[in-house]
Amino acid sequence: MAEKQFTVLDLVDIDLKEHNSLNLRCIGGRKGLNKVISIPDLNRPGLALMGFYESFGSERVQVFGRGEVACLAMLAKEGKMNNIRKMFEYPIPCCIFTHNLGPDREFSALAEEVQCPVLQTELGTSALSSRLLRILLDIFAPKKSIHGVLVEVFGLGILILGDSGVGKSEAALELIERGHRLVADDVVEIHNVSGNILLGAGANKIIGHHMEIRGLGIINVTHLFGVGAIRDRKQIQLVVTLEEWDSKKNYDRLGTDDQVMEILGVSIPRLDIPVKPGRNIPIIIEVAAMNERLKKMGYNSAREFNQNILKWIESDTARSVYFGQNDII
Repeated sequence: MAEKQFTVLDLVDIDLKEHNSLNLRCIGGRKGLNKVISIPDLNRPGLALMGFYESFGSERVQVFGRGEVACLAMLAKEGKMNNIRKMFEYPIPCCIFTHNLGPDREFSALAEEVQCPVLQTELGTSALSSRLLRILLDIFAPKKSIHGVLVEVFGLGILILGDSGVGKSEAALELIERGHRLVADDVVEIHNVSGNILLGAGANKIIGHHMEIRGLGIINVTHLFGVGAIRDRKQIQLVVTLEEWDSKKNYDRLGTDDQVMEILGVSIPRLDIPVKPGRNIPIIIEVAAMNERLKKMGYNSAREFNQNILKWIESDTARSVYFGQNDII
């Protein structure tokens, strides 16, 4: 199934709050609102308005600030509308006017003629550009869906993976009861932002903060534990894989071997935790989160332990243990 394309109408209707809001409204060219935005970038068309179209970023969203509006006024006063007509010969997805500014009648008429949407916002040019770029980069970021549970533990985003029925949701539920937060259960949608950051969220906002607990059914985490027990998205910083205990498998007992899991080209630290009766998995995940935070601060318990053992072996005390009186010739 082909992925849904992002249109100008989607941009106008996008539901964003507070510091992310674009406050866009359409003031012209409504027939072109179904035009597709295909590139997550912006363009200031000042050079194009002056007649220079070499490397013109026509497929980008065109942003008109105070400088561009002043240039339009000058062109209209001098009767030089050919540059504007030529600009509209290119496949422009839309034009956005900042500072509550707007085009003159001739510009609006040309936009209506070619069905190019003209949008307006009260935001300044810098504020609009930074917000819009962030939004477009997020929308166009590489993404994939993974079956698992995403929780925030001590500020660390932990993706819990494992076979169906191994106890992922139950472990997450215990973590929530201990004061941590749920991001998504069952299906986690992961976005690669800026090439090296993985952001995880629920694949469906309506059911994202519900959990399926076998024997209990579907529960609403928000209603049971309050809004403080959830969050909409979180950066994935650790992957924990739960697996049934295998007595024949050699598990890492020191933690000196760093494992990683690659998701969308980004390597994330990974831990394999065996599950069997008597093991308190939520507490192990909590300790894993704290240990990972220590590693990010530059302290590695396993490596320090290994170095201390080596120092002990090289010390005189160790020699006296290994070379007792019976061994001295």
